[in-house]
Amino acid sequence: MSEKIATRNAYGEALAELAEKYPKLVVLDADLSGSTMTKFFAKAYPERFFDCGIAEANMTGIAAGLAASGYKPFINSFAMFSAGRPYEQVRNSIAYPHLNCTVVGSHGGVSVGEDGATHQCIEDLALMRELPGMLVCCPCDGYEMKLAVAALMEYDGPAYLRLARSATEVITDRVPGYKFELGKGATLREGCDVTVIATGIMVPMALEAAEALKEEGLSVRVIDMHTIKPLDADLVIKAAKETGCIVTAEEHSVVGGLGGAVCELLSGICPVPVIRVGVDDQFGRSGKASEVLEYFGLTPVGIAGKVREAVKMK
Repeated sequence: MSEKIATRNAYGEALAELAEKYPKLVVLDADLSGSTMTKFFAKAYPERFFDCGIAEANMTGIAAGLAASGYKPFINSFAMFSAGRPYEQVRNSIAYPHLNCTVVGSHGGVSVGEDGATHQCIEDLALMRELPGMLVCCPCDGYEMKLAVAALMEYDGPAYLRLARSATEVITDRVPGYKFELGKGATLREGCDVTVIATGIMVPMALEAAEALKEEGLSVRVIDMHTIKPLDADLVIKAAKETGCIVTAEEHSVVGGLGGAVCELLSGICPVPVIRVGVDDQFGRSGKASEVLEYFGLTPVGIAGKVREAVKMK
């Protein structure tokens, strides 16, 4: 088994590692650098780090000004407070003028655990996906996160990057032929009976479910859709045509996120059965992360059950 690392840790390390190469990189945080892991950058480059306090809307405005002045800002808080609280500022000050700024949502999804529903942001991907011109990225492990941060350094435009609180197994570093590219999904496992398209921490769970279903004679393809917008339409359509049914898996509401994007695409081009694994239009619950994930069926067992349902619908 590979090492386990939270994508937020890998993100913090990546910022510090890339800072010398990118002198225009600046990092803003809303008094949470110990949790978002921007503390690594702050320690190494204090003159390029700005703690804006618990004032996310103001932080977003400052970042917009820095981006308009030629800098590459990464603004950081919990997803609820970087995508939700300053939504209007993100929309009008960053997305509308199409500024070169990355909004970072740490502690996304219900795996925040004991912090409860107020902090369990399950709508951030939907909020950011609907903004014109906004790229939306949700890496699945530490290795992929570092590649994503490096790619975003070269990307010119507004972007949203989601981080997870919990440590997850690193899997992408040992997949033959794996390549990271913004806007392109990665097929981590081939299969012909059904395709699971997953994002974030649901990717390793999808692989585990696929391995278990192999014992039942089901051949499950697994796609890591780290970039939710722009969606890799060619890869999704190819999977739909070749396997005949799709299951999406995300630590997010079933409304408006990855599942919604896949359904919107396929409904008009290649209609096949699609079952969405996610939080079913309700707020989160307080509890240990593992217990909350199980409550919502965000587990390998939960994915496997939906895969069986999808295959029966073909």
